[in-house]
Amino acid sequence: MTPADLLPLLVALPLLAAVLPLLAARVRRDLVRAVTVAALLAQVALALAVAAFVATDGPLATVVGDIPAAFGIGLAVDELSAVVVVLVAVVGVAAFALADPDTTGPEGSLWLLLVAGFTGVAVTADVFNLYVFLEISGLAAYALVATGRGVDAAFAAFKYLLVGTVGATLYLLGVGYAFVATGTLSMADLAPALAAAGYDSTLVVTAYALIAVGLGVKLALFPLHAWKPDAYAAAPGSVAVALGALGSTVAGYALVRITYGVFTADFLAAVPEVQSLMVAAGAVSVAAGGVLALRATDVRRLLAYSSVSQFGLFAVGVALAHPVALTGALVALVGHAVAKGGLFAATVAVEARTGARSVGEYARLAAALPVTAAVVAVLAASLVGLPPTVGFAGKWYLALGAVETGAWVAAAVVVASTLLSLGYAGRLVERAYLAPESTDDAVATDGGADAAVGPDAEASRATTALAIAVAAAVVVLAVGVGAGALADWLAPVVEGWL
Repeated sequence: MTPADLLPLLVALPLLAAVLPLLAARVRRDLVRAVTVAALLAQVALALAVAAFVATDGPLATVVGDIPAAFGIGLAVDELSAVVVVLVAVVGVAAFALADPDTTGPEGSLWLLLVAGFTGVAVTADVFNLYVFLEISGLAAYALVATGRGVDAAFAAFKYLLVGTVGATLYLLGVGYAFVATGTLSMADLAPALAAAGYDSTLVVTAYALIAVGLGVKLALFPLHAWKPDAYAAAPGSVAVALGALGSTVAGYALVRITYGVFTADFLAAVPEVQSLMVAAGAVSVAAGGVLALRATDVRRLLAYSSVSQFGLFAVGVALAHPVALTGALVALVGHAVAKGGLFAATVAVEARTGARSVGEYARLAAALPVTAAVVAVLAASLVGLPPTVGFAGKWYLALGAVETGAWVAAAVVVASTLLSLGYAGRLVERAYLAPESTDDAVATDGGADAAVGPDAEASRATTALAIAVAAAVVVLAVGVGAGALADWLAPVVEGWL
């Protein structure tokens, strides 16, 4: 077996294992969680093995079966997709650790399908199967959001389903236009075929516009963001952690992969209007998301709106088509996934210990739960872009790339993003540390320790959530200090594109 032979297993393992929780539920209900965790841990081991092979042997690629590559199931992993594959596997098992201990068979299967879909997006080498994997992950996400309690969860899942279906349909229409123009679905074959068809042809420009807008829905760029706050606020805590870390991150990966791996930087140079529209869309999303986050009163909604703003900045970095700016966008993409997943885990810990969900209820959090408050502060600092966090590294590269290309509007967007994120993230930290002691809705103190309150299950859940948040804070700081190493790891991909 060669290293490339492991690539089909990355998708096949969680996809086939999704049957196991259903079978386990028929034998013993308490086996469901164990079987799901075992499959997710196996996925982590496999993802790390593939990443290790990429580090030693370089990018891996294979085509499943004897179907011609133009129409077959091509799989490929390079330095960037290896990072995404590991991120999906680790977040998948970490978030599932916060799920209800009495997980049902269907819920366990949905978790594995979610991981399979996200992983498939990262490793697929053709644009149609990317759509298939987007739909697998999307359908699993809609159903998992619906497992939340009450009518709100059902309504949020329904809205998520409707909007997500529109986004996926637009993407598929774009793929159809690209296929009509080129006669192939393989990413490697599409790049030269699109150039031969003419970058400024109506078919090619329309194909990219539809694909970009479709993925923009998945990214939740303004004004395509309406599904995200409701879904993140109503979903169970474990699902919010998974989607907060991976939902838009994987869509962002798909956007950058198709923009540079399929349409290429030459397309952006040949059709500068596309670059201008992407910068404008990113700037609007940065401003609108930031303002909405400033006005949010629910912490989960605040974090959801902040993602709208943060991914607007990512879109600006992608549009610049400059090596330094693109490196910054990719570093920011990874850093945001870790920080946002950690922040959602922290909200789970706070809610389990105190019941607090609103920004106002986070008043005096540092007195009640000092460790949790410190973790929130570190992760919020990464969203702002303060050193030595990875958020700072991403914004630094973005700003430097914008200045080097003379894109002063983009540079201004980076600055505006920092100021806006300082406003909404700083508001949360200010409530936690500096709110007056007489505040009526301050969380109850417990003697200065992060001691659990309530039933044993909630105590265990709070401890696990805090551990995940602490781990995320450590990673945010470690990657921030070693951001040069991450940039060097991604350099072969960026250089190949630009």
